[in-house]
Parts: sequence; C-alpha cells; structure tokens
Amino acid sequence: MAREAYLVPVLEAQVATLKKKTAVTTSWISIDAKGKSVILDVDKYAIMRRVQVHARDLRILDPMLSYPSTILGREKVIVLNLEHIKAIITAEEVLLRDPYDDNVIPIVAELKRRLPQDNLTCQDQGEEEEEHPSARNDMDTEEENEFPFEFRALEVALEAICSFLDARTRELEIDAYPALDELTSKISSRNLDRVRKLKSAMTRLTNRVQKVRDELEQLLDDDDDMADLYLSRKLAGACSPVGSFSVPSWYPPSPTIGSKISRTSRASAVTVEEDNDVEELEMLLEAYFMQIDSTLNKLTTLREYIDDTEDYINIQLDNHRNQLIQLELFVSSGTVCLSIYSLVAAIFGMNIPYTWKEGHEYMFKWVVILTGLLCTSTFTSIVSYARHKGLIGS
Repeated sequence: MAREAYLVPVLEAQVATLKKKTAVTTSWISIDAKGKSVILDVDKYAIMRRVQVHARDLRILDPMLSYPSTILGREKVIVLNLEHIKAIITAEEVLLRDPYDDNVIPIVAELKRRLPQDNLTCQDQGEEEEEHPSARNDMDTEEENEFPFEFRALEVALEAICSFLDARTRELEIDAYPALDELTSKISSRNLDRVRKLKSAMTRLTNRVQKVRDELEQLLDDDDDMADLYLSRKLAGACSPVGSFSVPSWYPPSPTIGSKISRTSRASAVTVEEDNDVEELEMLLEAYFMQIDSTLNKLTTLREYIDDTEDYINIQLDNHRNQLIQLELFVSSGTVCLSIYSLVAAIFGMNIPYTWKEGHEYMFKWVVILTGLLCTSTFTSIVSYARHKGLIGS
C-alpha cells in the first residue's frame, strides 16, 4: 500500500509532464486599443479560452496546414489569415501570431502606431461644452462616426498584405522583363531556364494574389458576411439595456427631453436602425480590392508578355526549322545529282573491253562534260520545281 501511494504522485507528475510536452506553445503578441503590446507564449487552448474562438477557426491560422487566404467574422472575433499575417481581432485587442517573423515585425510596429485613437480628455470636453453648447452634439456625432477598433486593425492588415504582394510583383517585373528581352535576342538553355524559373514564380504569386482578391470579392458580395465583422456594433447591441426593444427612428425635438436620452440609448437606436448598414466597411474593402486587383492586372500583363515572347520564340524556331528543311532539300538534290555522276563513272570504270576504247581518247572529255551538264540540269530542275511549289523561298 505504501508503494502504491508513492507511485500515484509519480504517475500524476509524469502525466502532467507529458501534457506539457504535448501542448505546443506558440508566440503571439497582444496589442490593445492603446497600442500596448504583450508577448504571449501560450498554446492554442489558452488562445481559445482568451478570445472564445473554436478550434476549427484557430486551425486556419496554423502555418503547418495549407489554408487559403481567409477573413472570417465570428460572434466576438475576426479570424484573419492573409499569407504571413495570421491574426485574431477582437473589439479590444489584436492577437498576432509569430511576432518575431521578419515580415510580421513591420505590421506590429504599424499596429502600435495606428491603433491608438486620439480622444479628448474629460476636462477638455467639459470646457468645450461650457464654451460651445453645440460641442456635445458634434462630439456625439464624431463618436458615432468613429472608425471601430476592429476596422482599424483590419485596415492595417489589408494594407500590409496588399503592399507586400505589390512589392513582390514589382520585384518580379524588374527581373522578368530584362530576362524576356534577353531571351528574345538570344535563345540559349541558360536564358530558357531563367525564364522558366521566373514563370513558375509568377504563377505562384498570381495564385496568392488571386486568393486574396477572391476573398475580398466574396466579402463585398455578401452583406451578411460584412455585418459579421462589426464587432463593436454587436458588442454595443449586447450591452445595451434597450437592445431587445424596437427603437423609433426619430428623436424628440425638445432639447430638454432629448438631453435625457442617454448616449447608450442613441447608440442602440443607431445599431438597430443600421443593423444592415455596411457602407463603412464596404468602402474600406473596395479600396483594397481595387489595389489587389491592380496588382493582379500587373501579373496578368506580365503573363501576356511572357506568352507573346513564347509565341515569338516559337515563330523563330519554326523559321529556323524551315531553313533547315530547305538546306536538307538542297543537300538531297545535290546528292542525287552526284549519284548520277558516280553512276556514269562506275559504268566506265568497269573492267570491260571496249571496241572504241583505243584511238578515241577524246571520248573521255565528252563523257565528263555531258555527265556534268546532266547533273546540273537535274539539280536546276529539282530546285525550280520546289520553288514553284513553294517549298523553298524565292
């Protein structure tokens, strides 16, 4: 019994150690609305508990798995998988994976710079309200029109990925156009292999750009998907005490009565009225859709240039092939004529006694002359016939 009581804690310690080894920790960085960042070395279960996201959504951000570019709107988060940008956006913070990656470091710096919102202090607000009675109404309007936190984070991510892909496209253009021009001037195995590698890189880059473009286009085509990205609106609707009641679309004209309406009630009214209003996000997505579409057009132009170069090279090769065929025709015709000459020489070179051989030495000269004329006329006839049929150039 004492031995069993000793083994139980040991087994529990081994199981706990095994669980720690099994749960792989990953580096994340958390950036809040004030621009403050915290490095988190946690496993996926801790992230799931922190932001309340499902495992299937978190699996999209796993770099070991090949998932296309995706922007998913969930109840409380936005799951963002755009190339090297793998992030989870909430209404209060951004969780970015692999913050030490060379491509992610500039995005972290940009998020720290652009996420903080410049707001007036309560003291300044009070002074402005005393000096200007209409300042409160203007301030409320500004708060209603304030860009939500999740959209600011989404804008940074979209701007980063569009700039990244556009930079890769420009680098490819700088390498591709001179290589294609060099291949046009000189067809060699080195130039062909260089263009082949560039074409493969262009195909891969085109697929990456196309995936991002398709995801933005899919979002723009579905208003419900865009409405799911309004985390602040859903959070305000859930926290509002009148969120479940219908709110009229008008406000009392009396300033006294109107002042009694709380800012939360007005926000709830706007939330109910504009529940399907996605114009703000639509304008944001359209801007970056046009940018990524411009990048795709550059790649399409480059592909057309490569196709034109390939057609030109094929025409050159066909021309060389035709020239080789013409040369082969000339060589074959000359071989036939020489064969006739060789036949005559072979006949007269046989060891056969001739009755006219002695005393007729001049016959050798005429045989050579006549045989040469026959061969020349035969060669000329073959070439004339081929030219008449269009087999060789004029």
